[in-house]
Amino acid sequence: MATTKKNRFKSFFKDIIQELKKVIWPTKQQLIKNTVTVIVVCLIMGSLIWLFDWGVSALIKTLVIG
Repeated sequence: MATTKKNRFKSFFKDIIQELKKVIWPTKQQLIKNTVTVIVVCLIMGSLIWLFDWGVSALIKTLVIG
């Protein structure tokens, strides 16, 4: 039983290595472009969420106080 687990363990990592060889890794240019895109989209979405939150907060304050 121990050898079966040992063989499965070895086979698992052997399969991982085989799958990693199939991966098409991005070039440096693609990596930079995708990273910049993610950062810009995060900043835009963060700004939109902040504006929405600010607007809703102002509306609630106006309704409660005024």
